[in-house]
Amino acid sequence: MSEGGVRDSAMPNCMDTKGLSWYALHTRVHREKVVERRLRALGLPTFLPVTTEVHRWSDRQKVIEVPLFASYVFVQLDPGHSARRQVLGVDGIVGLVGDRGRGTPIPDTQIDAVRTLVTQRIPCSPRPFLTIGQRVRVRGGALDGVEGILLACERGDTLVVSVDVLGRSLGVSVAGYQVEALPTRTPSCESTYTSTVYSPPPKPAVVNPPRLSMRC
Repeated sequence: MSEGGVRDSAMPNCMDTKGLSWYALHTRVHREKVVERRLRALGLPTFLPVTTEVHRWSDRQKVIEVPLFASYVFVQLDPGHSARRQVLGVDGIVGLVGDRGRGTPIPDTQIDAVRTLVTQRIPCSPRPFLTIGQRVRVRGGALDGVEGILLACERGDTLVVSVDVLGRSLGVSVAGYQVEALPTRTPSCESTYTSTVYSPPPKPAVVNPPRLSMRC
């Protein structure tokens, strides 16, 4: 597990974030912090979650700060604003993450969930992205309101907080926390099982049955 931190640009008093959406920017390798500084210099709201790692050598060790999502920075933009073209012109940015390079908006709830983990310094670690499993919401404690996918593991329950656009997830232990299930939008297994798998074909008419050629 890693101890998280966050780089979050201060909002200018005159900036109205209403109508802005969060987007993920794909950056060149090891350019996340440089890109984030350049975006802040343009007056754009940014979010760069970071964590600390201990790097060891034969004669010493050093604690360094690294991005939680390597090669990605989050920024708030107006989808139709000229700032979008300005952002793509920043050195170190490969492009917007999402549909046809235009970028896919990230729900505020997903950004808020990651922000909660890093600002509260909740131990977490990168996990493979998951799209299946029970979605839950944590009730009480430092993680109150955080939603994610609940997994069962040998060392206790793990909540997986996902950022869909990136295809990345974080795993955090929720042992001792109270969680509640969220309603699912997928059809039940029973309805799929009945209508798709075992719908019998119509029976042939009793009158004048067709002649069948049978082979053993």
